[in-house]
Amino acid sequence: MAELADLEDPKTRAVNEKHGDDHGVNLTELRALAKRLKTQQDLARELWETDDTAAKLLALLICRPKAFGRDELDGMLRQARTPKVHDWLVSYVVKKGPHAEELRLAWSADPDPVVASAGWALTIERVARKPEGLDLAGLLDVIEAEMKDAPDRLQWAMNHCLARIGIDHAEFRTRAIDIGERLQVLKGYPTSPGCTSPFAPTWITEIVRRQHDKTGD
Repeated sequence: MAELADLEDPKTRAVNEKHGDDHGVNLTELRALAKRLKTQQDLARELWETDDTAAKLLALLICRPKAFGRDELDGMLRQARTPKVHDWLVSYVVKKGPHAEELRLAWSADPDPVVASAGWALTIERVARKPEGLDLAGLLDVIEAEMKDAPDRLQWAMNHCLARIGIDHAEFRTRAIDIGERLQVLKGYPTSPGCTSPFAPTWITEIVRRQHDKTGD
């Protein structure tokens, strides 16, 4: 904790707080610390129990993902209220453990939109990497009905899923683009030069174009 405190930088904190993350540790330095510590599950659990966001992030880098139980992960997600902790927990721990599918189903139906967004993040992973058994048409039905009025984090995750379905599954591409055009979610989102817009029709069209250019199709 003392080492993390020494890494605290006011400028980094100011930038992070704009994104809802209450810590001031440069993530490159945090990863370097994690690399030195290597995997330490007991220390990870102790760090997680602190109220310090940087400590929780470090815990997620040095933990053993498969060592957590299903209920433990559920409790951790409900404690992870800052965006970076939430994202890292899902991406670095839950996705790599044996409970990902069970939690995906439970979280997607949760009334807490932040918890539900984690379920959708796991669904995005399935859409892209293991779509067998997924009801893609049914997912599009839910997105079409609920994305427009969803809270920000849940809306973002649903929109990402919409784009992923359109990119990876040609048979649903026209419908995915049509849903995006009609709902207009994130159409005016500011996008840096060289980056792809998160507006689903633009996102889908651009990534598919790049894939075709790469393969020569």
